[in-house]
Amino acid sequence: MSAPPPAGTSTAPPELHIASLVVHATPRRLSDVRLAVLAIAGAEIHGASDTGKLVVTLEARSTDDMMARISEIQRLDGVLASALVYQHSDSLAAMNEEIEDGHGS
Repeated sequence: MSAPPPAGTSTAPPELHIASLVVHATPRRLSDVRLAVLAIAGAEIHGASDTGKLVVTLEARSTDDMMARISEIQRLDGVLASALVYQHSDSLAAMNEEIEDGHGS
């Protein structure tokens, strides 16, 4: 019989969590919000409008990390609202699996 893992350690395989958000900021603060979002680990901005909307993706290692990053964005000075558009999580091994394209290559 094997001993249980020490407290605070996890035997679960490493995960990757991906989320997409639309972030609405006040237009006059858009530049500051952009810089603050880009300073968050795992954050990328894929589009922006002059009206203050940003399309943001986040990557994190756990649900807790993802929620902390989303909360950090929501609390940024100049952010009016954010909406979660997409969320996916899986093990790193599953995320790195090759997918057949149906053409045998």
